Amino acid sequence: MSKKALRERMLTIPEVKKLLESLGEDKLDQFQRRSLDYASKFSRIEPEKAETLVKVLIEKFGLEGEEAIQLVNSMPESIEEIRVFLAGGRKIVEMSKLQEILNLLDEYRK
Repeated sequence: MSKKALRERMLTIPEVKKLLESLGEDKLDQFQRRSLDYASKFSRIEPEKAETLVKVLIEKFGLEGEEAIQLVNSMPESIEEIRVFLAGGRKIVEMSKLQEILNLLDEYRK
């Protein structure tokens, strides 16, 4: 029996971790266990904070969903690192806006 996706939604690494943990480790297949291990190692903030941070980055700074999720997944610590995630450095963003994004990430950092 094939499974059909009801909807598709991009998730941050912390949200993936929470979702997999909620299924129960004993019920996970090998791929899911590996994914949980990865998510556990690379989650930089709590899942609830990650979801809120993505929304703020999109609403306040006008970032694309993919850009916001990548920023939350990596939690860059400098303006130069942030630039990498904004359209591969092709998007021109004011220095003041980049600094505001960095300040926001610093507030959410563990």
